[in-house]
Amino acid sequence: MYSTKFSPLIIGTMRLGEWGANMRAEELEHFIDQCLEMGFIDFDHADIYGHYTEEGNFGRVLKRRPDLKKKLRITTKCGIKLVTERRPDHTLKSYDSTPAHILTSVDNSLKELGIEQIEVLLLHRPDYLMNVEEIAETFDRLRSSGKVQAFGVSNFTPAQVELLHSHTPLVTHQVEISLMHRNALENGILEQCQRLRIVPTAWSPFGGGAIFSDSQEAQHIRIKAVATKLGEKYNVGVDQVLLAWILKHPAGILPVVGSSKIERIKRAKAALEVRFSHEEWYELLEAAVGEEVP
Repeated sequence: MYSTKFSPLIIGTMRLGEWGANMRAEELEHFIDQCLEMGFIDFDHADIYGHYTEEGNFGRVLKRRPDLKKKLRITTKCGIKLVTERRPDHTLKSYDSTPAHILTSVDNSLKELGIEQIEVLLLHRPDYLMNVEEIAETFDRLRSSGKVQAFGVSNFTPAQVELLHSHTPLVTHQVEISLMHRNALENGILEQCQRLRIVPTAWSPFGGGAIFSDSQEAQHIRIKAVATKLGEKYNVGVDQVLLAWILKHPAGILPVVGSSKIERIKRAKAALEVRFSHEEWYELLEAAVGEEVP
């Protein structure tokens, strides 16, 4: 049985290249080294990041430093077809979970990253036309060939997870989770993860980051007031409070931290030590909702 012992935080790569920091190879190499020194060995990719360039950027670093391949683990995603000059055959944004697309995507990712095996492959978005039997057969083929260790999904509904998991084992489900985006607490996703022993990972754990601006949105003002108070008690910042709130959930949610700044990764690591009481957790929830829980 595949072990699902991920890092306590997942390092997101979406903003490291063309869609964000535009890191040079040497900067990216240094960033990877520092993350590994902190014990964060899981790096979250997707074929589409940077309009199909980020895997290649990462792969060029691994080519320069082949020793890193044995130190880190790669999660990547496929299934979204973006319209971009780098994929001239894509004429319309769509979702594709056909065997041909999955197999081609995996081969492309392995080539771009310069690795022999993907640790975990996720279907990036639910394809309304997905054939779960075909997907299961494709996953079996990829597992048997040694190209992929394990499989998961991202942004699926509980019913879609249930259906696919009944045909092929899933080890993780990546969804948007933050104090500002709490659907996973209410739609059954986290309960399902606990029941099926699927590891939930949270993308955008800071809710897009608007709370760190001078936002005058009432919700942001309420959350910042409570988070600042709790931060003073625990000697941490608002960002760390937001992560600690996610980390307290018994489903064992792992935040995907997508910053390109190593100082923010260090701050995220410190959030792992914060232990809120039940009332403090609900105080933050009340601030997000705007009223006491019913």
